[in-house]
Amino acid sequence: MKAEERAKLIERYRDGHRVVKEAFAGIKEDDLDRSASGEWTPRQIAHHLADSEMMSAIRIRRLLTEDDPVIHGYDEANFARMLTSDRPIEASLEAMRWARETSAQLLDRMTDDDWGRAGTHAESGPYSAEDWLKIYAAHAHDHAEQIKRSRGTS
Repeated sequence: MKAEERAKLIERYRDGHRVVKEAFAGIKEDDLDRSASGEWTPRQIAHHLADSEMMSAIRIRRLLTEDDPVIHGYDEANFARMLTSDRPIEASLEAMRWARETSAQLLDRMTDDDWGRAGTHAESGPYSAEDWLKIYAAHAHDHAEQIKRSRGTS
């Protein structure tokens, strides 16, 4: 991946929390557990984003510090179904924010050698730091759109 493409992805990654916050703007408590689109509810998405960002923060750190790490998956749907029922979303949105910010600080300091580091994802095979960036640069934006669909605003 060229440095220019990487820089754009890092910028998109950094923008993820903002787009999620905008997607939640003005939401009422009663709307957190409804989905006009039949997808996850806004509450489930908020908690999923926190879970996912905390997992992603560990993944990039393992890629940077371990030789050929095994990156484990988790049952995202089960997490969303079982861990979200009535919890407020604010702490999860902040967890997402800070996991993402601390990881972005690492991204800013990575060398070309760091970007070449890789391991193996237990479910999908080879998994590099650049793969990580492509996935998580899009992740928050994708879920922001899902929040809008769930709210019937997209």
